[in-house]
Amino acid sequence: MKQIKLLALAVCGFVLSANAQKTTDKAVINTPTVQCDMCKGKIERYLKRADGVTAVNVDVKKKTTTVSWITDRTNIENIKAQIANVGYDADDVAAVPEAYAKLPKCCKKPEDQGAKPAAVDEKQ
Repeated sequence: MKQIKLLALAVCGFVLSANAQKTTDKAVINTPTVQCDMCKGKIERYLKRADGVTAVNVDVKKKTTTVSWITDRTNIENIKAQIANVGYDADDVAAVPEAYAKLPKCCKKPEDQGAKPAAVDEKQ
């Protein structure tokens, strides 16, 4: 019986020490090119699969992305690069042009949505 208690105590010690070593960090990243809920879903799905990311939330109205991650596995620069790889600007990191081109029309900046200026009649 004493051995079982000792074993259980040792297992608990290992589990607690393993959890204590995982330090996390959190940041709010400015994502100005986020336009709609499709953008939100795309970024959140992509980042949730990224190594080390523990939580992600995109606020479409504020055009920000809040991310939490395990510091031993990734860092803020990697996360910004991952957002850029999806096709969106992330703070000072510009979107990858090829990824941006693949975004749906509603997810692109208004000036890139193909709006043509009105024709001016020059025959007066």
